[in-house]
Parts: sequence; C-alpha cells; structure tokens
Amino acid sequence: MLDAALIQQCADPGIEVAIVERFIAEAGSGNPLKVTITSGNRVILPEAPKTQEAAVRLMQRFVGEATVRAGVTQFPVGYGISDATQITTNYVDPCENIRMGTALFGKVYRIVSHASGGNGGPVLGEAIDAWRTGTFRDDYVFGLPDPGPLAEELQEEAAQAAELETPETVD
Repeated sequence: MLDAALIQQCADPGIEVAIVERFIAEAGSGNPLKVTITSGNRVILPEAPKTQEAAVRLMQRFVGEATVRAGVTQFPVGYGISDATQITTNYVDPCENIRMGTALFGKVYRIVSHASGGNGGPVLGEAIDAWRTGTFRDDYVFGLPDPGPLAEELQEEAAQAAELETPETVD
C-alpha cells in the first residue's frame, strides 16, 4: 500500500485525497517502476525494470509504437511529449508520477463530470475507466480541453463517494 503521507505531499492539491487513493488503487500500481506496454489487444511483457534508468530505456523503446503506461498512477507516457528523449525518470519517481498523474487525472475527472452533470461515485468510476482506456465517449480524453474547475459541492460529493468505495490495498 502506498504511504498516505506520500500521496498527501505529492498529489495535486485540487483533488481530494480520498479520490486520489481510489484512483491509484483502481488504475495505478503500488510499484513505482511498473511499465505497462500494450499494442491493440496484446500486452507486451518485457523483463520488468529494476532501476529507474532501465524503466526509462524501456519506455523510450516502445513509446510511439505501443501504448506505454508507467509508475504509481500508470501515467500515459506519450502524453505531452514529441520525442522519446523527453522521457525521464520523473515517470517512475513516485512523487513526480503522483504529481503528474493526479494533475492529468483531475482534468479527466473534470471532463467526465462536466459531460455527465456531476454525481460523485458513478462519475469517478467513469473517469477511472476513461483514464485506463484513454477514451471518453469515443474521444481521446487526454487531448480534450480542460473544462475548468468543478463546483465545490461536486468535489465534496465525489470525495464522499470515493471514501465509501476506496479499496484497502494497492497492488
């Protein structure tokens, strides 16, 4: 299980801790060096990296040819970069990965929430699904514009729903 203090220290401050915990429990990994590589319906299973540098080499090798996710939040490695040389150890540094991942997940959550009109738990589940698949309503969710901040009551509703549904452990 991830240290709650690490989540508190590193997560986007605009997202409730309970939401971050549920997001990481359902879509992330307890292993900061985990690199997941998929191509279509195939999962590519190279040797698991043992160091941050090995993880960077693995990500650089497959980004642009397959879907590559990395670290605690299983961040989409190709997002926001134009060249594989831009991939750094930030993707597999636990705090940096949580910072980047929760900031991007916050955007995904706001997109889903605005499109669905709020509603806590179901929206959070839809946002987690959109994060995992990279799509929401047939659009590449990471490329959609950020609709802006949520109303305070929607944030509180989502946090309450996340607290009720947060699993106890992260793999």
